[in-house]
Parts: sequence; structure tokens; C-alpha cells
Amino acid sequence: MKCIVHAAVILTLSASCLLAPALAVAAPPDFSFGIINHAVKNSDESMLRRAITETDADNLAFVVVNGIKSPTEDCSDALYGQRRDLLNQAQNGLIMSLAASDWALCKDEAQQSDAIERLSRVREMFYGGELSFGASKLPLLRQSLTAKFRSYTENARWEFGNTLFATVNLPANNNHFLQSGGRNSEFEDRLIANRNWLQHLFAYAALKKSGAIVFFTDGNPFGPPPKRSFLRTQRDGFSETRRLFSELSEKFRGRVLIVHGEMSKTSGEKQPNRIAWTGNLGQVGVGDKWLKINVHEASAQIFSVAASDQSKP
Repeated sequence: MKCIVHAAVILTLSASCLLAPALAVAAPPDFSFGIINHAVKNSDESMLRRAITETDADNLAFVVVNGIKSPTEDCSDALYGQRRDLLNQAQNGLIMSLAASDWALCKDEAQQSDAIERLSRVREMFYGGELSFGASKLPLLRQSLTAKFRSYTENARWEFGNTLFATVNLPANNNHFLQSGGRNSEFEDRLIANRNWLQHLFAYAALKKSGAIVFFTDGNPFGPPPKRSFLRTQRDGFSETRRLFSELSEKFRGRVLIVHGEMSKTSGEKQPNRIAWTGNLGQVGVGDKWLKINVHEASAQIFSVAASDQSKP
């Protein structure tokens, strides 16, 4: 039976104590976690249901879900509520990592962008509490505890063993940078918030002497830049965040792993899931299946990807 962490044991936190130690879940030296990535195809949520069932059956510390709806589905409150109920049915502690398909691609009845309103609604419906979804509740600390960034509830952190985990809102559609002038206030504000969030996380991990930090994102900040068009060059929406990740990782004594929702392709063929390391900074794309990552805190490498036959939905 999975252990449930009750809300009563969670300390009442204020914005002034965001850097104070969070309640860490006791963990054995070795543990594993799962990532379910974009498991809804068109309007079929059966793969998401199956992935949750399979991760429930595995011995996992927690599960992160990146993307709860497909780009072709509507962005109604009814659909959001349906997916929220599904996440709550999980037995593992389950954390939702926000994806571009959940909000950035939404349109209203006039087929105009409805991204900002839908982002606000997703935050209300999925990120209101201090606990994860699922039966095995994990305590979460959100960036919104800081008054200046109170709207960024989707950025959350938690601990397991000596590893710090965190979600960062980096949508895969070029970080939701819009080419049309004067329409990027959301991007610019989130850029500031994410910079604050990353600086806080690295400072906290250094203070706690964490052995590693794992980030969950939708887009790959270290992916190839946008292709140039005939008329102009598309701005790289990840350039500032990529530079910040590199600078902060160089100063951190432990390992840094970015788990993102994209998969590199060569001649249309997907590459096997593997962690690509540059110094102490690694990144791995989940692709179109759920992935299991093992954590061996006593080893130098710390992280390894489970065999593919254990991670297919």
C-alpha cells in the first residue's frame, strides 16, 4: 500500500520562507520515477489512462505528466475537469507539468488566440493546492509563494532522497514567443519569473547540498533554434533560458538533468531515449511514451533510463 502524506503534516509556509527547507519524502538510496508525455492523441485519452495504470503498478517514487490534452481538443472547462479527475485517480503521487497544448494553442469561438485566459484557468483548476494529484500525496512548494510571482503556480518543487525536482513552464512552441510585434507580454513576464525560479532552485540545492536537480519542461531549451524564413529570422524563444541553465549548472557541484517532452529525429526516425551529457548537465526527451528513470544517488552518474520494454504504454 502506498503511503499517503496528509495535509496536516505540511508546514504552513509564507513567501518569506520560500528558501526554507521543504518537507522531503524519505527515500531509499535507489528509487525510480516516471514521466508520461503527451499521452492524449486527438480526443483519445485511452493511452493516458493506460499509462497511469501501468505506472501505478510499478514501484515509482512519483510520476510527472506532461500535457493533459492534445492540440486538436477543445480547451473547455469540462475537458479540463475531466482530465483533472483522471489525474486524481492515480495511486502514485502525480505532478502535472504544463505543456503548450494545454493552453498556448487554445482559440476562442472566433478562432482568435485564447491562450492567456486559458492559462489563467488551467492554473486555477490544476495548481491550487500544496499537494500532488493521486493517492500518494507529495508536498509541493510553488513559486507563487513569492508575492511578485503569485500567478506562477505551475512552477513547483519537491524533494525525494537527496535530489531536488522541479517543473518549469517552458512551452514547446518556441517558448510561446510570438513573431508579431507587441504580443509578447506573457513571454517576457514568464522569462523574468523563470529566471527567478531557476536562480532560487540552484541556490536552494546548493544550500541543502543536494546531489542533483531534475527539471521537467515541455520544450527542450537545448534543442535546435527555429529555422530561418526567406524574409526574416525567427527569434529563438529559449536562448535566455538555455544560457541561464548553462551558467547555473557550471557553478553547481551536483548533476543537473532536464527531462523535456520533445524527441530528436534523424531522417524521420526517433532516436532511443538516452541522457545526453555535457559536463554535469544532461537532457533527455521522453517522446510519445512513458519513460522510467532510475536514480542511484550513490553513483557518479546518478541517473539512468530504464529499458524501453518497461516504459512503453
